[in-house]
Amino acid sequence: MEFSSKLIEKAVNEMSQLPGIGKRTALRLVLHLLKQPKEQTGFLSQALLNMREDIKFCESCHNISDTKVCEICANLARNHQTICVVEDIRDVMAIENTGQYKGIYHVLGGKISPIEGVGPSQLNISTLVEKVKAGKVIEIIFALSSTMEGDTTNFYIYKQIAESEIIISTIARGISVGDELEYADEITLGRSILHRVPFEKTFKNN
Repeated sequence: MEFSSKLIEKAVNEMSQLPGIGKRTALRLVLHLLKQPKEQTGFLSQALLNMREDIKFCESCHNISDTKVCEICANLARNHQTICVVEDIRDVMAIENTGQYKGIYHVLGGKISPIEGVGPSQLNISTLVEKVKAGKVIEIIFALSSTMEGDTTNFYIYKQIAESEIIISTIARGISVGDELEYADEITLGRSILHRVPFEKTFKNN
């Protein structure tokens, strides 16, 4: 792709680094910004800078937050004895959109994947185990995607907390095997949360 301006070319190259954005789409976005008032581009740039500099991760659940403790963990109306274990913040948003879950979350920050070089020590697993051992948890709900990596992560955590006298469940398989949680529709995902099943059944029946 040939550019008549090095400034445009650099902007397009940077924009195309975003997931799902190719060079042509990046060019359309850059040209769109060029047509907008300068202050509009300034608002966008400042919002991105503020996000990057000021965003925090909740000290309790590792969700993104503007404060040290996120709004969900700080909400005393939530059930703090039930923890839904998810891969990342997009899954928190997806489950929250269902309006069916009133507990809190624990964001792992990924899934165990030896192929990609991701091991248990690189995820937020130890803090989850500490919560369980502290005796303040009644139920852990596994809500990771139904993939090999998701199942491996579920089983690893299960082995770490299996001796604790708590309920360990997983969302019902209304979510197709191999699907990512964030792409599930709200009704299906909501029902999967409500009709969760004991985690042991998921591997004992295989």
